Amino acid sequence: MLADWIADNARRSPGKIAIRFAGRDISYGALATTVERIVGALAASGIKRGDGVAFLGLNSPEMLALLFSCAKLGAHFVPLNWRLATPEHKQMLEDCPPKLLIVEPGFIVQSSGIGDALVGVTLIAAGASKPGWLAWDAFLARGASAPTPDRSVGADTPLLICYTSGSTGKPKGVLLTQRAIECNADNSVDMHALTADDVILTTLPLFHVGGLNNQTTPALRAGCTVVLHPKFDADATFDAIEHEGVTLTVLVPAQLDMMMAHRRWTSADFSQLRMITTGSTIVPMHIIHAVHAKGVPLVQVYGSTETCPIAVYLKSIDAMRKVGSTGRVAVRCQMRLVDENEIEVKPGDTGQILIKGDNVMSGYWNAPQASAVALIDGWYRSGDMGHLDEEGYLYVDGRCKDMIISGGENIYPAEIENLLTESPDVAEASVVGRSDPRWGEVVVAVVVRKPGSQLTCDQALKLLDGRVARFKLPREVVLVDALPRTALGKVRKEEVRKMVAQHD
Repeated sequence: MLADWIADNARRSPGKIAIRFAGRDISYGALATTVERIVGALAASGIKRGDGVAFLGLNSPEMLALLFSCAKLGAHFVPLNWRLATPEHKQMLEDCPPKLLIVEPGFIVQSSGIGDALVGVTLIAAGASKPGWLAWDAFLARGASAPTPDRSVGADTPLLICYTSGSTGKPKGVLLTQRAIECNADNSVDMHALTADDVILTTLPLFHVGGLNNQTTPALRAGCTVVLHPKFDADATFDAIEHEGVTLTVLVPAQLDMMMAHRRWTSADFSQLRMITTGSTIVPMHIIHAVHAKGVPLVQVYGSTETCPIAVYLKSIDAMRKVGSTGRVAVRCQMRLVDENEIEVKPGDTGQILIKGDNVMSGYWNAPQASAVALIDGWYRSGDMGHLDEEGYLYVDGRCKDMIISGGENIYPAEIENLLTESPDVAEASVVGRSDPRWGEVVVAVVVRKPGSQLTCDQALKLLDGRVARFKLPREVVLVDALPRTALGKVRKEEVRKMVAQHD
């Protein structure tokens, strides 16, 4: 059971470093002790199976210890996105009211503004004092003895509620069981050939399953050392990769873009890295080529919050051979690609990606109708469109909702976006459809230029000459300073469509 992962590693290798964080080395033995102290404090605070424990703060060892403590009690761990505004936090806390909310100092003022959403909630200030709030040390002191184990807590007990990034609408709470996280760890081990000798660098936020579960929780099960950063910083990331023996890390395209623009990119020593994992959005080809030029395989992972997230992945052995692919279905998953009539499509044809496996969510919290739409006979309907090659490797073409239908022809934005971002003048691009009385929709490209670039709209259009069919060519190019993005770097397409509509 997930609750035993840390204790098991503590028995095997009590002195091994589990987490390196902000100058602190925390052994598996010390981490196991922390987990037990938190379990006792949670139980003394009245937390039991099915109760919610929310956390608002940057990445920290305490945040990870809370996850494992909640697993032992059968409680729900609800990590909150610290990048969101007070009204957004209020919406989540009203949707899924916790019994206990732990907040880091930098977010206490923001949390205090939530008001009635916190009525009846025990408020804990981590590392700070606040009138009416319980200090972290005082909270830990509550648990003098271990609680009586709840024998009903097991692999199928819900543990994690992660709110989706909301790139296509209102965020929903995704409910994941302990079994789902364990299944996901199996997939990660197979994807990364993960062993206890690996050193993992985590810079993605742990409030997303990408930061939490792509490598971090699998590494803590495998007995690895996790180098944990509070949040992403390009210099700190270069330092860790070069000087802390990092063998594996996850860096989404937005992070890689920042690193590639950094003065240290050319000279940085990546020789200890076995691979870099990326995903969360369609990966531009120029990023793939830039990482490969450093001698490091860039492997893509496909999935979502609803799949914990690992569902499809590329292995390092195929990284150079299958550039642009997200790989083959995970070892503990099944995948189907179907058309609008639920018939499986042939290799090369585009269909909606469906995923099935123990890693798939139980459903959306407090949203039975949305759950029924997303889950049919155990199959999660991703809303993503993709195609398989003859060897069964997946290529993601875009979102169902992103697909543009112009004059009866289907157009997938990712194809055009990838071509535009190959240009050294283009920092990023997003392609959307705009209503048109004649064609139904026409293609519009929203482009962010690289610093110093003088690229014009006409020049951007010429980048596509002869490279795509005429019906796929943008009717217009809109130049902007930046694209609206979620915390994991996904472009908010709805916001882009609004930008296009306002420009029109």
